[in-house]
Amino acid sequence: MNIIFSYIFLGLSLAAPIGPVNAAQLDKGIKGGFFNAWLVGLGATIADLFYMLLVYLGLVNFLEIPFIKSFLWIFGFFVLVYTGMESLLGAGKITIQNQRAKVTYSRSFMSGFFMSLANPLTIMFWLGIYGSVLANAVTSYSTNQLILYSSAIIIGLLIWDFTMACVASTFRRFLTNQLLITISVISGLSLIGFGLYFGYQAFNLLVN
Repeated sequence: MNIIFSYIFLGLSLAAPIGPVNAAQLDKGIKGGFFNAWLVGLGATIADLFYMLLVYLGLVNFLEIPFIKSFLWIFGFFVLVYTGMESLLGAGKITIQNQRAKVTYSRSFMSGFFMSLANPLTIMFWLGIYGSVLANAVTSYSTNQLILYSSAIIIGLLIWDFTMACVASTFRRFLTNQLLITISVISGLSLIGFGLYFGYQAFNLLVN
């Protein structure tokens, strides 16, 4: 049981660092409520599961190819900069009423999914963390135990998703039009910042 809790804690630790998904969760949750924030995180978790599966199936070497790495960094750059610019350009035009009308469950889920899927740091994270976990566990545990411990990591991710959704929906009570505009600007700048970092990494790979 202690081992299971340690893997749940690992899942929490993987999800906790502030990044594009957490920023998007806060943004969507404050604008659209608990379920929109939760669905952003759920979409990101589904993308995480995809990468966990790739690692489990041993496809990590494919993702280590320089061309593939460059493509992933560039893809992440465009997704994040586009999302950030969309948030900035629409900041001055929104009010609490019309913004809540625009936030839909499907858009929240897909934004979380594609944001995590297009994030090279997510890929590197799972290659490094989950890959090392598998390398260590495969020599000590059976396949059923590996599935159980992998599920514990996913539970940790989902607990963090739920926590972030609760935090975002709580902030929503204090929402005003001016605060909404401020949040959209900060969120947009944050996403663009991450995007530019991804673009810089892609440039370094292509040059070198």
